[in-house]
Amino acid sequence: MKTSSARWPAIALALLCLAAAAGCRSTYYAAYEKFGVHKRDLLKKRVTAARDGQQAAQEQFRDALTRLKEITAFSGGELERAHQALKTEYQRCVQRAQTVRQRIRDVETVAGDLFAEWEKEIQQIHTASLQAASRQQLDATRRRYEEMHQALANAEQSMAPVLTQFNDYVLFLKHNLNAQAVASLKGEAAGIQDEITRLLESMNRSITRADEFIRHMN
Repeated sequence: MKTSSARWPAIALALLCLAAAAGCRSTYYAAYEKFGVHKRDLLKKRVTAARDGQQAAQEQFRDALTRLKEITAFSGGELERAHQALKTEYQRCVQRAQTVRQRIRDVETVAGDLFAEWEKEIQQIHTASLQAASRQQLDATRRRYEEMHQALANAEQSMAPVLTQFNDYVLFLKHNLNAQAVASLKGEAAGIQDEITRLLESMNRSITRADEFIRHMN
């Protein structure tokens, strides 16, 4: 019995899920290659996903920055509502940060496998000029990848101290929901705002590097 073409996407998805669950990347890649998607294509997809994740996180941190600026103007009974809104922004930032971290790990995995395969296949080229040309292309791609990866890593590392400060601020407000406490935290709030601003700038650089890498991959 022939398998209809309409069923192939579902079969491919099932294969990918089984491969991922088993932790067998060779099977995972083989399943993709059946549909003409190779490691180079997967790396581009992973970098695109990482860039998109950073853009989403950037927007979330920007929203959090707005909330931080607003809360210093709150007073009295409004503080409880302001604290809950700020707590929600913090939790969303944490979720976005986790997504960014996972997508960067995905990029690293595929990149490592792609470069290892490329190195191995270069050794199978017997024509010296072709081997040299492939080596040059590999070195150029790896250099661009390292520059892009460093920007991603810098942005990722910048998130941790911001989230730590943010959490401290949220917890302090939880324990001290009064105007005097908010007034005492104005200096701290300004410091967190500066950290978020630097984080947003770091993310901008990372997103730019990712866009450049994607263009070269095309």
